[in-house]
Amino acid sequence: MSIPVEYASQRKIRERNKLYYRLNHWPIWIFVFFIAPGPLTFDLFERGFDARMAMWLGAVLAGTAVAGLRGRLPGVEPKPYIIRFTEDRPNPLYRRICYTFAWSEVITFAVLNITGLVVAMATGRWHLKEIYRDGYFPLAVSIWILGAIGLLPRVKASTKGEGHERRYFYGSVWAVCFAQPALWLMWKGLPRTRIGDTVKLLVFLGILVFVGHLARLGRLPRTRPIVPGEIAVSD
Repeated sequence: MSIPVEYASQRKIRERNKLYYRLNHWPIWIFVFFIAPGPLTFDLFERGFDARMAMWLGAVLAGTAVAGLRGRLPGVEPKPYIIRFTEDRPNPLYRRICYTFAWSEVITFAVLNITGLVVAMATGRWHLKEIYRDGYFPLAVSIWILGAIGLLPRVKASTKGEGHERRYFYGSVWAVCFAQPALWLMWKGLPRTRIGDTVKLLVFLGILVFVGHLARLGRLPRTRPIVPGEIAVSD
């Protein structure tokens, strides 16, 4: 089966990012950095918003606002950084940091939730809070290290492979953006029994696989390969 591609020469070239475009990207990075402390995020979904989260949100708002005003957040820059996808251009530090944190959350939350469901099925008891407390940062830090040495898509030292690397990133984001809310709703609505936990796990994995497959086929926004050698703008 052939995968549809985007011809970058047919895409409109932006000399500058419009203000609304920059503002629309800012909340994305607020969310990415706000949920970075996984155990705190677990408490948010378990018990609701509290003073600790308010303080952390304030710090994230301030930090991302300063970075955004300086053009140091992807999509919030005054003008696009990547124009030619085959160009061997240095990947700025701010892009590598932002996408590293995004990758860590895409992977870590999914892995820990799967682990929690498997443990609940095996033992008949939920230990997800303990799993997040003990497992989140070891796993997240290992992904941060991979990002620091440039072994993640969109986090490499060069932007040369951006036309393909971005589809891996957005495909993963689409998958977890559908699967995680579905799991949260099932966690709230389905009984915490072995049968209920089995249903949760199968639905969660099924969504990840199905949406990931659609992304692989280029059926989701920003998941089509951009043909090398053409000019385009990357988000």
